[in-house]
Amino acid sequence: MLTIRRSQERGYADHGWLKSFHSFSFAGYFDPQHMGWGNLRVINEDWIAPGMGFGTHGHRDMEIVTYVLAGSLAHKDSMGNVESIPAGEVQRMSAGTGVQHSEFNDAKDAITHLLQIWIEPNAPGLTPSYEQARFPVEEKRGQLRLIASADGVQGSVTVHADARLYAGLFDGAQTAELAVAKGRKVYVHLVRGELTVNDHAVSGGDAVLMHDESSLTLRGGQQAEVLVFDLRA
Repeated sequence: MLTIRRSQERGYADHGWLKSFHSFSFAGYFDPQHMGWGNLRVINEDWIAPGMGFGTHGHRDMEIVTYVLAGSLAHKDSMGNVESIPAGEVQRMSAGTGVQHSEFNDAKDAITHLLQIWIEPNAPGLTPSYEQARFPVEEKRGQLRLIASADGVQGSVTVHADARLYAGLFDGAQTAELAVAKGRKVYVHLVRGELTVNDHAVSGGDAVLMHDESSLTLRGGQQAEVLVFDLRA
């Protein structure tokens, strides 16, 4: 089964300082047909105005992955982490028993563009933890680079969830294939550009939801940046 969800079908919120597309039900956007996919619960595409951000707030029992596309994000949390997350880096925060944090665009004249991703953990009540890693463009060009996994292999950040997250950049004749184990779900989120996913053409902001498919094939990219999730059904 393969379903395409177009960018304009996502929920949208404009708070002035924050513009956000919601792939799944979140905050004021509710759609019972789009509550998540497998154990993937949230993909929010955010644009944060200069000098603005999210004040201190709490999370628990969720694996949160932040993928910065442009600009940088200043992060501070109750675990003692004070970090800057620039474009090209990935942050993983395991909220577990509870964590407080704030996120701000501390630039004076640049918008921060990011994806915030929530994945349900394997178990509740984990000890909160934090990790951050850089994945160079060269490692994503023309291939799927593993950036998050349950076992932290290949330098990926470790999520405490039955999920693997890949990032790739595709242009021209570049292609990639991914075998999908029986019973798994796959979610393809095209960040930008154009791409063909299993012979279906998609554009920036579109998603492809797959279940009971044995493989994923990416080709025909035009300045495409893509995230691929291999998920528990």
